[in-house]
Amino acid sequence: MTLYIVILTALISISAFSNQNVMGKMLFNPYMVAKKNEWYRFISNGFIHADWLHLIINIFVLYSFGTQVEHTYSAVFGSMGTFYFIMLYVGGLIIAVAPTYKKNKENPYYNSLGASGAVSGIVFAYILFYPWQKIYLYALIGIPAVLAGIAYLAYSQYMNKKGGDNVNHDAHFWGAVYGFLFTMVLKPSLFSYFFQQLLNPQF
Repeated sequence: MTLYIVILTALISISAFSNQNVMGKMLFNPYMVAKKNEWYRFISNGFIHADWLHLIINIFVLYSFGTQVEHTYSAVFGSMGTFYFIMLYVGGLIIAVAPTYKKNKENPYYNSLGASGAVSGIVFAYILFYPWQKIYLYALIGIPAVLAGIAYLAYSQYMNKKGGDNVNHDAHFWGAVYGFLFTMVLKPSLFSYFFQQLLNPQF
């Protein structure tokens, strides 16, 4: 399923690069959602990207973490694993931009796009299962996943308040929170498992 999402996202994003009409219809524009009932934008925006770098980073992280999370979901949730994984991703797309919708639904000039919120949810589901596994920054610096996650949330909050860089850091933050909590709600015993892992670090 991860590979299918990656391929679909890549194909739609590449198509939208050269078709501004498609791009405009798929952007997350809270004003258009509120005034024109274009609720599909909560999901469609996750399949388009601003440029090649934005796309490549998202699909690389999605494939890297998504395959492991999908495998773990199948192991933990059995026959429901694939369905729950799809809900993790699609729910991440929606929840990540819900606060953005509330803040900007009267602003016709606000637009957001990209799969980063849902991808953040995938990464934080991974952190729940494997808190001490190393996440490599720039493929060189290994940081325990749980510490990288805390730093990511703090950075997202800081940059959201600072603003000015044309990135929806709010979506990154809430997508991450959703991925962690959604997975834990599906199986509450994972909460105890997570803390047991924290108390027994393996480097």
